[in-house]
Amino acid sequence: METNGRNPNSPENPSARVSNNASEEQSTSNEVFVNHAEISWHEMRRQWVGDQSKRPKRMPREPIMSWTTTYEDLLCSTEPFQQPIPLAEMVDFLVDIWQEEGLYD
Repeated sequence: METNGRNPNSPENPSARVSNNASEEQSTSNEVFVNHAEISWHEMRRQWVGDQSKRPKRMPREPIMSWTTTYEDLLCSTEPFQQPIPLAEMVDFLVDIWQEEGLYD
């Protein structure tokens, strides 16, 4: 116990500051981190995309390109396609061709 008349918990006492900092660190370590930016991002995305549960499910459609279409058929033809080809279908077609030719592993 101190007998010099000073308050051991006064701000002038460095040991009191250390114990206060330690108790502050302990109380903040128990708090849960909340990423407000992520929450905001999800809310903005939900507004932009809309409620997915209310959207009708798409039925898979028939491929536009024939299974017998070759890479040369596409390159040699100057005629436009009868209807737009979905990107996923074109990518699948090109990957299949490239795998056959050993260009895609």
